[in-house]
Amino acid sequence: MRQAADITPIAPRMIAVPGGTFMMGDANGRGDEQPVHEVRIDAFEIAECPVTVREYKLFVDATNHPTPSGWGDALFMVDDCPVCGPSWHDAVAYAAWLNAHRESGDERVYHLPTEAQREYAARGGAAGQAYPWGDEPLPLEGVYERGLSGPITGRPMPVCSDGGAGRNAFGLWHIADNVHEWCADWYDRGYYAVSPRDNPRGPLTPTDRRAARGGSWRHDIKYCRNAARSSLAPDKRFTDFGFRLARSVGFEYVS
Repeated sequence: MRQAADITPIAPRMIAVPGGTFMMGDANGRGDEQPVHEVRIDAFEIAECPVTVREYKLFVDATNHPTPSGWGDALFMVDDCPVCGPSWHDAVAYAAWLNAHRESGDERVYHLPTEAQREYAARGGAAGQAYPWGDEPLPLEGVYERGLSGPITGRPMPVCSDGGAGRNAFGLWHIADNVHEWCADWYDRGYYAVSPRDNPRGPLTPTDRRAARGGSWRHDIKYCRNAARSSLAPDKRFTDFGFRLARSVGFEYVS
């Protein structure tokens, strides 16, 4: 058995997202997606895929960190599937572990993406459409075909694999499906009315929930619209939640 000091992370495959301006939110969506407002985002990087079980195992072995809620259940222990059930705090701790192993002098910091970064990345440079691929949801087929009691698989699909939503225009896999993904921000349903234009980071005052984005294998609505928001208390560990990482210079969480 390897010693903890000998275990190093698997660096995620990052995709460079150019900075730009977009209209955040959806005038036809829920109340917490309004008002639609202009947002400017600096260039950043975001992981091609969510963090996997294989990658998270190394973190647990190296740090003796508490395991996610799905740990030990064969449905959620497939190496190439997203890790299921980490809390927001667990995801932040994983990013900190990666940062501790980054090259000396690299000012780029791994972190959870902000809601604005996540929506901008999901849109893939396209303006106005509801989903990364257009305005209509994809059919529930393949791994999402429904049996009498729900999805046939009953768990997420492997990352970076065909099926589901596939890649978007930026080359990100399953940005609209598979697992809900934690974001950096505190969640406030009325935040859009006061959000700054440049690089919004979410409420500056803590609330009782952190934001999340993306669809989930667990729910009837598998494919999540670009602007759709969700949230959960940061200490909760549910098996339909996972995370992917972003990377930018000098990032700090609003605590």
